[in-house]
Amino acid sequence: MARSSSAPRYDRKLGRLIAKFPFLALILFAALGMSGWFWLKDHPQHDPWAPLDLNHPAGWATDRKLLALREDVPSCRAVFERSDVAITALEPQGDGQCARPDRTRLDTLPLAPNHPATTCPAALALELWRRNALAPIARELFNSEVAQVQHLGVYSCRRMYGSDSGPWSEHATGNAIDIAGFVLADGTRISVLNDWNEGGAKQAFLRRVRDGACNSFSTVLSPDYNAAHADHFHFDMSDRWAGVCR
Repeated sequence: MARSSSAPRYDRKLGRLIAKFPFLALILFAALGMSGWFWLKDHPQHDPWAPLDLNHPAGWATDRKLLALREDVPSCRAVFERSDVAITALEPQGDGQCARPDRTRLDTLPLAPNHPATTCPAALALELWRRNALAPIARELFNSEVAQVQHLGVYSCRRMYGSDSGPWSEHATGNAIDIAGFVLADGTRISVLNDWNEGGAKQAFLRRVRDGACNSFSTVLSPDYNAAHADHFHFDMSDRWAGVCR
């Protein structure tokens, strides 16, 4: 109790001191500002003004930086160059609702059966997912690297769920990817369809890499979402939503 009652007296004394010597407040605020600035310089992942670098750990500002790059292809591709990550920039294709002015192939992810191009923001999210979730979880649970990420496709010029009307799918612009399973370097095969509810290490792997994707992508849909996703994960970088993780 004595400690609690002394705190208000201390605050009043400090207030009177600042009122009497206002320059002390300026010095105090300046010191705090400088301390914060130096801290952000040492922790650029938390600095919203520092350029995104994939070699930095994920931080408070990472999501904001990703969002800012969704409409800025040159700045987005500059992140890969800054981070020393190999990509291939491909020529635009398509028109109308299915135009793909941004076709960026991430060369670090072992996609199979082919290596399609996504949008640059989706490629950024894939690389962050690979580094921060997919690879470390495979090592932890299986002591193995990921040899293949098996997908069901990236680009499909269609509306959501193949409807004749309604919103266009993120697949229409290559801004989404559907992941069906994984093959590890030790030969282990993990399938969303077969292993999602089977228990053991494979189920744990699938659920953890799904949760890890939620830290990178705007939308993450899994078998927990609906029957249409019973056999795959849907990842996209839609600007309609943020933080959808099911």
